[in-house]
Amino acid sequence: MTVAIIREIYITVSFINYADVKLRGGGKMHIIFLKSKVKDAEDIIRVRADAFYDEVKRYGHGPSVFDSIEKERKFILGENDRTYSYIIKCKNEIIGGMAVEDLGEGTYYLGCIFVKKEYQNYGIGSMMLRFLEKKFIDAKKWTLETPYLSFRNQHFYEKNGYKKIGESEKSKDGFYQYQYEKVIS
Repeated sequence: MTVAIIREIYITVSFINYADVKLRGGGKMHIIFLKSKVKDAEDIIRVRADAFYDEVKRYGHGPSVFDSIEKERKFILGENDRTYSYIIKCKNEIIGGMAVEDLGEGTYYLGCIFVKKEYQNYGIGSMMLRFLEKKFIDAKKWTLETPYLSFRNQHFYEKNGYKKIGESEKSKDGFYQYQYEKVIS
């Protein structure tokens, strides 16, 4: 089997994707990137709720796009063959995920990226972004939105090469999001 080494992510020809994450104090954990399956929907929602708990406390709501198992299942199945859902597993447990939509002409929208709280701050999120950039080799531009008070998210995206390009309109409760993009050269 041929293996191409791309920083911490090892992508094999069979598209089984994995990475070894260094832990503080030594040791490492092994994570695997997989395409989501319909049977994963309930676990994805549970892990995403854990990951966005602080957002829900701060704003009174989290990402509304995936607020039901049925919506999650539909997204996983792929609406018009333009949506993609991936999970990250560690020790056979889902610890994170990514939702992507192909907007056409080489533009992709990162609808959601999340890592379970206890697995945050190990560089997994950055690995997830690199995974997507390698997976979607035709991408010329990545776009996303993140809440205006989510300074940690803003720093994360900026450190991974995203630039703030605008703001969404404010909702009645004053909530809005910053719009980001990353142009691939």
